[in-house]
Amino acid sequence: MRRKILWILILAGVGFGVAIQSTPDRRVHSQGRAAITPEVSARRNSLEKELQSIAIVERKLMVPMRDGKRMATDIYRPKDTSKKYPAIFVRTPYNFNFWDVRNGLPRDMTNELEAVKRGYVFVEMNERGHFFSEGNYDILGPPLSDGDDAFTWMAKQSWSNGKVGTIGCSSTAEWQLGVAAQGNPAYAAMIPQGFGAGVGRVGAYYEQGNWYRGGAVQMLFIAWLYGEQNQVRPMFPPNASQEDLIRASKAFDLAQQVPPVDWSKALQHLPVMDIMKAVDGPKGIFADEMPVDTGGSMIRRAPNDPAWYRGGLWHDNMKVNVPGFWFMSWYDVSVGPNLAAYNHVRKTARPEIANQQYAVIAPTLHCSYKRATENTTVGERSMGDARLNYDELTYAWFDYFLKGEQNGILEKMPKVRYFTMGINKWQTSDTWPPAGAQPVRFFLSSGGKANTLDGDGTLSEAAPATDSPDKFDYDPMNPVPSYGGNVCCTGNAVQGGSFDQRKMETRPDILVYTTEPLKEGMEVSGAIEVTLYVSSDVKDTDFTVKLIDVYPDGRAYNLDETIQRLRYRSGYDKPVAWLEAGKVYKVTLQPMTTSNYFEAGHRIRLEVSSSNFPRFDRNLNTGGKNYDESTGVVAHNAVHHSKQYPSEIKITVVRKDQSSSR
Repeated sequence: MRRKILWILILAGVGFGVAIQSTPDRRVHSQGRAAITPEVSARRNSLEKELQSIAIVERKLMVPMRDGKRMATDIYRPKDTSKKYPAIFVRTPYNFNFWDVRNGLPRDMTNELEAVKRGYVFVEMNERGHFFSEGNYDILGPPLSDGDDAFTWMAKQSWSNGKVGTIGCSSTAEWQLGVAAQGNPAYAAMIPQGFGAGVGRVGAYYEQGNWYRGGAVQMLFIAWLYGEQNQVRPMFPPNASQEDLIRASKAFDLAQQVPPVDWSKALQHLPVMDIMKAVDGPKGIFADEMPVDTGGSMIRRAPNDPAWYRGGLWHDNMKVNVPGFWFMSWYDVSVGPNLAAYNHVRKTARPEIANQQYAVIAPTLHCSYKRATENTTVGERSMGDARLNYDELTYAWFDYFLKGEQNGILEKMPKVRYFTMGINKWQTSDTWPPAGAQPVRFFLSSGGKANTLDGDGTLSEAAPATDSPDKFDYDPMNPVPSYGGNVCCTGNAVQGGSFDQRKMETRPDILVYTTEPLKEGMEVSGAIEVTLYVSSDVKDTDFTVKLIDVYPDGRAYNLDETIQRLRYRSGYDKPVAWLEAGKVYKVTLQPMTTSNYFEAGHRIRLEVSSSNFPRFDRNLNTGGKNYDESTGVVAHNAVHHSKQYPSEIKITVVRKDQSSSR
């Protein structure tokens, strides 16, 4: 359902406010357009006419960067030139060409129109190497300089009051943290939404922009880069005038017209490094050497490769001193690292700025906040009424920080507003995790037959006295399929969200550990840490886990999931460590996170396996590079549990009055 201002939408096809409402997956190239009805055509023409009546419109400005490359920029500003205005800045790799070339009419200008009406200059700029912007594209490579230059340029314009705020979701947000750390004086406020791929390293997380989890490759970027890496593309002459560019934009938007791909099949290709080649995708940063100093292709990099620190990713050694209104969602790809980044900025920013960090965590898919309805369903699970008035929240934020209006927004806003699934209610807290959060441990146990839903695996308050390890065979040629989950952007390969996992739990390579029915309800809000004692007969393998809420009728809804590649079990900044056959190793997986209320009678479940594909790339178990291999070997893996090997799950339980609400 569209709302008046689609703040949390990114630019994919027709501007700042489009793609997320039609699809939660911003990392999949649009491969078709909906039919334009006469009603839509009339509305868009009417919006354009209204915008022209109240705004000075400057399209296809070519803004120079410090190295001489120019970035295509559209500006919409109030006609009253006697005043100075703040800017709302949207910087994106996606298409905001004002003319819908293939359908012959203006695009929806709702966001630009509303911003001007509210007294803002609306500035949208394409990232380097996309559409009309010059240069070569390197994912999050040049934003630290280009973004900084853009702020300086805007602050110098005759219409500027010297203050710029940013908003956007996904790739329209992910550059914000890195640029904020540059300390540009014009950067007055930020609203990053679904910004996981902008976080490089923070605390225990070495994801390097969603590229890794636990040292395993998150395959979402392969599908996304198919439509984004574009080192060979049409370009306009550097001396083309603004008038000529505007005229050209009615006939050309320079959007790639790549054939559709069945990613459920394409991601199965081995070796992984040749997937792009197998679908006849463009060359670029994924697997090819680049014409600029990028540090090598992404697929060849290790989690702590120096190349990750050369580009636009934000890392936790970079100070952020910009007021932030952070938006996250439970079924997004990286809510854990995002919350870690939020907490880190609250701890390390200047005191006055640290106190100006606020967060919203919704029970939705990636960038789908405003798709929430009075009966929000994510996958198969109902979340109830998960709506918020995002428009008023974001404009009140900008009015305070960019215009200086004393509207009391900071006094009214909780530091953290989070949705608790299970009781399906918005709650508030001054911190994350909420006050009253305490760790509670459950230990894995079985008689050695935890395989499948019908096995004897349990979660109990004490570790078993003796070890009866649960064994299973992990065949990389027959990996456990991804089913739902906290995902983004793999096309038709994975459908995100919460789904009944029982049909998956018939596989013998999934170990299932479940508590007894809870006697009292339990709110789990915060980190979930799993420590396993494992053994294998191969040099390297993976272990995966999934946290599940089991209903009294047996429905088993997934909450979060993670993975650990064992070669990195000692740390991502440590030398690779191979396994010795039969030796038992302690492995702590990268934390999961959620907010879920387990009602009395429900059970807590942990699934353990060695694959979750194509959510994560499969370990071929050879001890090789993995990305350049085509043949794997079967691993015979085991999970040990006893007083000597206390495999456990540690959840964060909040003991408090459940009456807090939105």
